[in-house]
Amino acid sequence: MNSCPKSKQKKFFFLVSTCICQSCVGPNRMVARYIYGILFLFTNILAWMVRDYSHKALSSFSNLSDCGGEANCIGSEGVLRLSLGCFVFFFTMYLTTVGTSRKDDPRDAWHAGWWPIKSVMWIVLVVVPFLIPSAFIQIYGEVARFGAGIFLIIQLLSIVNFVYYWNEDWLSEKNERRCRLPMVGVSATAYVLSLVGIVLMYVWFAPRATCGLNIFFITWTLILIIVMTAISLHSKVNAGLLTSSLMALYLVFLCWSAIMSEPLSATCNTRPRQTGRGDWLTVISFLIAFSAIIFATFTTGLDSASFSFSKDEGNVTDDKVPYSYGFFHFVFAMGSMYFAMLFVGWNLHQTMHRWSIDVGWSSTWVKIVNEWLAAGLYIWTMIGPFIFKGRDFT
Repeated sequence: MNSCPKSKQKKFFFLVSTCICQSCVGPNRMVARYIYGILFLFTNILAWMVRDYSHKALSSFSNLSDCGGEANCIGSEGVLRLSLGCFVFFFTMYLTTVGTSRKDDPRDAWHAGWWPIKSVMWIVLVVVPFLIPSAFIQIYGEVARFGAGIFLIIQLLSIVNFVYYWNEDWLSEKNERRCRLPMVGVSATAYVLSLVGIVLMYVWFAPRATCGLNIFFITWTLILIIVMTAISLHSKVNAGLLTSSLMALYLVFLCWSAIMSEPLSATCNTRPRQTGRGDWLTVISFLIAFSAIIFATFTTGLDSASFSFSKDEGNVTDDKVPYSYGFFHFVFAMGSMYFAMLFVGWNLHQTMHRWSIDVGWSSTWVKIVNEWLAAGLYIWTMIGPFIFKGRDFT
C-alpha cells in the first residue's frame, strides 16, 4: 500500500536531482544573463524596501546602533549594506569568469549554471553585510562613489559607441540607399526635440533672471550642441548629422534630468517633482527611474565590444562564448555601487524622501558633469584622429 507514495517520492527526488545536475552543467548561456538581471532587480527592490519601510526592523541591529534610531541613517546604511553584498557577488563572478573565451572552459559552466550554489551565495551575501560594523560600511560608501563613477563612464562609452554604430550601419553599402530618408528624418526629429527641450527648460526651469545656475546649465548645453554640430559638419570631419543629433538629444536629456534632481528647496524649478507623499507623479517617476537602473546596467553589461581594442567579428566560431562574461559581471558589480548612490542621492548623509531616486544637489552635479563628459568624449572622437593620426577613436 505504501508503494505508490514511495514511487512518487522517488520520482520527486529524481526530478530535483536532475534539475540540480542540469543546472550545474549549465543552461542556455543567453538565458543566464537574464537570471543575473533578476538577481540584480531583487537586490534593488530590497534596497528600496529597506530604505523606505524597514527602519523599525533595522533599528534592532546592534551594528546600526551608531544611528541612534535616526531613519535617514538607518535607511542609507541599509542600502549600502545590500549594495555591498550585491557588489561582492558580482565581483566574485567577475574574478571567476574573466578571460573565458571558449565554451569548453569549465568557467563557462560556472557562469551559465550552478544556480543552486549561486542562489545560496547571493542570499548569504545579502544577509552578511548587516553584521558588519558601521565604520566599514561608511568606508564602502565612499568607495561606492568611485565605483558608480566608473559605471557612468562605461555607460557613456557604450552610448557613444551605439550612436556611431547606428550611423555606420545606415551608411553601409547595403543600407545607404534605403536608409537615406530615415536618416534625415531621425536627425531632423532629434534636433527638433532637442530645441523644444531647450526652450521648455528655459520656460520651466529659468522663469526669472535670478535663476542663474539653471540658465547656465541650459545655455551651456545649447552651446555644446552648436559646437558638436559645427565640428561634425566640417569638411575634414564629415561625421554627419545623425550622430550629432542623437548626442544633442542625449545632452538635453541629461540636463533636464539634472535640473529635475534639484531638491524641492530649489524654487527656480516650477515643475512637479518627487515629494515622497506617494502621489501618482512621484510613483511613476520612481518606477521609471528604477527601471532605468536595471535597463542601463543590463544593456551596458552586454556591450563589451565597445571596449575591445581589436575587431575580430570575422573570426567568431561556434566554440566561442556569445559575450564577455567577465565584462558582464564587472558592469553589474559597478552597477551595484551605482544603484546605492542613486538611492542615497550620492550623499551618504542626505535625507531622501520615500519613492524618490537620485534627488539632491549631489545628484544634480553628477549628471551635469556626466553631460559635459559626454560632449567632450564625442568631440574628442571627431577631432582625435587629426591630433593623433592613424588612430581610430570611434
